[in-house]
Amino acid sequence: MTTIDHRLLQVRARIARACAQHGRDPAGVALLAVSKTMSPAAVREAVHAGQRAFGENYVQEGVDKIAALRALGCTGLQWHYIGALQSNKTRAVAEHFDWVHGIERLAIAQRLSAQRPPGLAPLQVCIQVNLDGGRNKAGVSAPEALALAQQLLELPRLRLRGLMCIPEPLPDFAAQCALFGQLRALLAQLQAAWPPGAAALDTLSMGMSADLEAAVASGSTLVRVGSAIFGPRA
Repeated sequence: MTTIDHRLLQVRARIARACAQHGRDPAGVALLAVSKTMSPAAVREAVHAGQRAFGENYVQEGVDKIAALRALGCTGLQWHYIGALQSNKTRAVAEHFDWVHGIERLAIAQRLSAQRPPGLAPLQVCIQVNLDGGRNKAGVSAPEALALAQQLLELPRLRLRGLMCIPEPLPDFAAQCALFGQLRALLAQLQAAWPPGAAALDTLSMGMSADLEAAVASGSTLVRVGSAIFGPRA
């Protein structure tokens, strides 16, 4: 067993324990392995250990890695873009990724929709919400998220799946749960106002290596874990 194999088992065990403690089905919490700055060889190790969904923060690195993994014979993978996205990089993301987690501007979403190739499934997206209110943090406010969600309904090559957040580190479990609970409540508010017949809003992308237990306790459906799987980044 490789180091990455062992770490993946540990992370999956953490998710399973958190689910058991809070009455959740582990099948309802997806694991996204954040592979930014990691080599294609490291990602291949994770693939061989059964991991299929990977997250990248840098567009060109992600595009190159997708091609490298395909060349290594790793197929059936799901690629999530989770970094800040500039307008001059939207085409590459629209053409190569399956998900985008950080939608915070309608203009970026419009470009992604227009540039998504017709032969691919609609791009799955989440709106990034700034729960902390920090000026230097990406994401929209809660009222802005509700308005943006309605606008995304009009874009034919995107499918809004839910909300995501990247909060500042918090000192304890209770504080983490309180913050994550805000995103869960916002999603419930959005679901209540969602038009009948529209694709379901089913995703809360929240929780990372240091706070995944609190995220699972608070209803996360997707945790984004990097260092606990791949080790410290250079």
